[in-house]
Amino acid sequence: MTSKTTRKAEHASSREGLLDHEAARPYRRSLGSDRSSSELDLDELDLRDKVPALRPRGGWLPSLSRRKEKGKEKEKGYPGLPKTKRKGGLLRKKSCLLIMSILLGGLLGVIAMAIWVWKKAAPLDGQSPPWYPSPKGGILSPWEESYKKAAAMVSKMSLPEKVNITTGTGWSQDLCVGNTAPADSVGFPPLCLQDGPLGIRFGDHATAWPAGITVGATWNKDLMYKRGRALGLEHRLKGVNVLLGPSVGPLGRMPAGGRNWEGFGPDPVLQGVAAAQTIKGIQDEGVMATIKHYIANEQEHFRQANEWLTPHAISSNIDDRALHEMYLWPFADSIRVGVASVMCSYNMVNDSYVCGNSKLLNGILKDELGFQGFVQSDWLAQRSGVASALAGLDMTMPGDGLYWMDGDSLFGPVLTRSVLNGSLPVDRLDDMATRVVAAWYQLGQDDKARWPNLPPKGDGRPNFSSWTNDKIGKIHHGSDDPTTAVVNQFLDVQGQGNDFHGRLAKEVAAEGTVLVKNENNILPLTPKGWTDQYQPHGTGKYKVGVFGEDAGSNPDGPNACPDRGCNVGTLASGWGSGAVDFPYLVSPIEALESSFDLDSVEITATLTNDLPKDWDSSQDICLVFVNSDAGEGYMAWEGITDRNDLYTQKGGDELVKKVASECFQTVVVVHAVGPVVLERWIDLPNVKAVILANLPGEESGNAIADVLFGRVDASGRLPYTVGKSLSDYGPGGQIMYKPNGLAPQQDFKEGLLIDYRHFDKQLITPRYEFGFGLSYTTFTFSNLALTTLKPKSPFPSPRPDETILPPTYSTDIPDPSSALFPENFWKLHKRVYPYIDSTKEIKTDPYPYPPGYDDHQTPSPAGGGEGGNPSLYEEHILVSVDLENTGRRTGKQVVQVYVSFPDDVVDSSTGDPIDFPIRVLRGFEKVEIGAGETTKVEVRLTRKDLSYWSVGYQNWVIPDGDIMIAVGASSRNLPLSGNW
Repeated sequence: MTSKTTRKAEHASSREGLLDHEAARPYRRSLGSDRSSSELDLDELDLRDKVPALRPRGGWLPSLSRRKEKGKEKEKGYPGLPKTKRKGGLLRKKSCLLIMSILLGGLLGVIAMAIWVWKKAAPLDGQSPPWYPSPKGGILSPWEESYKKAAAMVSKMSLPEKVNITTGTGWSQDLCVGNTAPADSVGFPPLCLQDGPLGIRFGDHATAWPAGITVGATWNKDLMYKRGRALGLEHRLKGVNVLLGPSVGPLGRMPAGGRNWEGFGPDPVLQGVAAAQTIKGIQDEGVMATIKHYIANEQEHFRQANEWLTPHAISSNIDDRALHEMYLWPFADSIRVGVASVMCSYNMVNDSYVCGNSKLLNGILKDELGFQGFVQSDWLAQRSGVASALAGLDMTMPGDGLYWMDGDSLFGPVLTRSVLNGSLPVDRLDDMATRVVAAWYQLGQDDKARWPNLPPKGDGRPNFSSWTNDKIGKIHHGSDDPTTAVVNQFLDVQGQGNDFHGRLAKEVAAEGTVLVKNENNILPLTPKGWTDQYQPHGTGKYKVGVFGEDAGSNPDGPNACPDRGCNVGTLASGWGSGAVDFPYLVSPIEALESSFDLDSVEITATLTNDLPKDWDSSQDICLVFVNSDAGEGYMAWEGITDRNDLYTQKGGDELVKKVASECFQTVVVVHAVGPVVLERWIDLPNVKAVILANLPGEESGNAIADVLFGRVDASGRLPYTVGKSLSDYGPGGQIMYKPNGLAPQQDFKEGLLIDYRHFDKQLITPRYEFGFGLSYTTFTFSNLALTTLKPKSPFPSPRPDETILPPTYSTDIPDPSSALFPENFWKLHKRVYPYIDSTKEIKTDPYPYPPGYDDHQTPSPAGGGEGGNPSLYEEHILVSVDLENTGRRTGKQVVQVYVSFPDDVVDSSTGDPIDFPIRVLRGFEKVEIGAGETTKVEVRLTRKDLSYWSVGYQNWVIPDGDIMIAVGASSRNLPLSGNW
């Protein structure tokens, strides 16, 4: 523990002092208790950068004294005035001075109170055990060869080169949103890190893919992989080394969460499968994928210190079981398929910033889940230096410190000094660098055929700029370097002919479109309009009314608003760093006009939500398009980041009601970032069909037309529950819109019960349940069989012994002179470098390591492989079922498998009763079947699928008693079940 005097000295000494001493008083709350972990003393952040420092009282008094002296001098200057006049003037001056003193005293009191409140904003010391040291990579066989190559390279690197590859160069200092500098002496290149999950942010001639929530709605593993593969290809062709996606955090605890749309839905299994398939696709193209945002970054309000005028980010307070069974699950699935990078999030978990939380990064991610890649920070999510490196952070992004473009890195030269003064162990920096290089080798980025040399030996660099659309631009945009070059080569990476990625984008968007209502089979439409049931009248033309701004285009173009930060025209993407520029955007009205036979159909388009009084209601069918948008917290549109409610926006509900009051066949299409409450109009008699089309990307109009006209089956299924009100989602489903403190606290008291789990447990009838969706054909399930592949036992096999040793290096501290700036070095303004100016900067005062730093840590029994103990992924049950297409056309159905755990389970390690959700999704398969055909569908369940997380045993446990396996078409349509 440091004294108050020492703390003041640390703040005053230097930036290095901030880093070298910040972990002296850790905040920690146990991930195994009700409130959990923290490794970083929040008071160690240099709050003087944010709140004016109190001046000592003596600092004010001299100025007041000088004012008194000046008053006396003025008095001497009026010898001709009567003495009483002069005395009165002096009294007035004294009164003024008294009032000023009172005001200044009050101001000092307010400042003192503000600083006291600021300092008290974060909770006091917590209770969680620390987890040190950071486990070294290179102990698992899938990565063994890559680590051998990486060790050979890192052993030859200088100290500045190791720092170079673990520190970003600063925001906008190079062409990508994130950039590292090279290790030239060994031939390791600078890395380009680029958003993101929907395509290439700030890129040109690249695909704007359907959003993650749309991909989740496909429930199609093959499409998930193909989209990931195409994402990887486009990024590789643009020169991107590290793709910042996919996203599984937020999981989707709160349906109004602003960034839920980047992920695949609020179920951990659906998220995990979709993420794993996406990662496999991306990395099969040799691009490093990044799974993000680790972890529990569930809302945009207060996600980041200072962004919402609070000095600290929100703390997501989660119990250990909910963390493992819900929020960690998709990260485990991602690590199991070898994801190269994990991005730690802005928020705190249990009052500790995630990027400095040793329990989360060292204990869970690197030990329990066996993560072999590198941990990178979200942009400015790092809130400490040495403390975060010790806690498991391997790379800081974008390289700046606590503020955008400050050039004052929390790594960079400070990391260099920290190694030289002994604060950061040499072997920790070596592991950080080795993890980065091993990931580079693991993805084959040393292959010069795919990844050419840098200029002048080749053209292996990003061929686009994130900072300008011009061909010629600054190569170091954020610096004072005026040097320009060709920064945008406008390389088209969208594919051509049958390989044109727009085809795949349309297929994904169409399969991610969910038909939830279809009375009298009003859909699909026919190009001529008329059907056997509905014949011509009047002029003989079939009259179609198209209504709503969402059916049309933004008049200023689809990219008019930066990062898609507005809701104008048809909605095909949310906004934020996960959004991309549209190379084109097909509006619904364009696709409808090209799909209907205009010789027999008359289309009247009213592309506004304000219906004119004289609108033509004599339509044979009305298609109404409405939407609901949201996005990332650094920007807002009409007061929205996280959605303020779940209704449609811009008067969409009123538009539907007005049209449906006159048009007797109304079809409603909703484009949205997540679930929308439909209750204002869903039961109106003229609303015959409803489609939830999610966020379809560039092929929006073509995809919805394919579904409306039945060119493809309506095969999307809901990746979330559609409730009848926002309150239906329970207390845990509500955004915190107003902070409850300067370090806002959000308790995840609902535990496992989010989305359909909450609805089931509380016996709430949703409007449409999780997994629901209609088809243009019909299916039946029969002949359920449960085959035991491995007998039931409570615990997984013991953690495998480590037979592969991590790389080892010399632990000698390098000569400080080796880290000096080279002679005649040109420093660019605000660019982050690894060098120091003088060896005098190196001071070797004892470093106050966090309490528990030297404690022995027992490896987790749930660990031992990528994603956890390999025994967890052994298959125990083969579920098979016959699926018959009983309709008249080919269609696709999703076979969903749910598990219900026994009642009255008691954990033998704690004696506590274990409560379970009513049912949980544990597997699914999507199959296409011809009319009248039957196929057998198989789903295999693993030990982990059949287990719960025991806080006492710190392991996965299969409970005693019968486990029910139910199979069907949604979470509430499960016609078949059996016990195991």
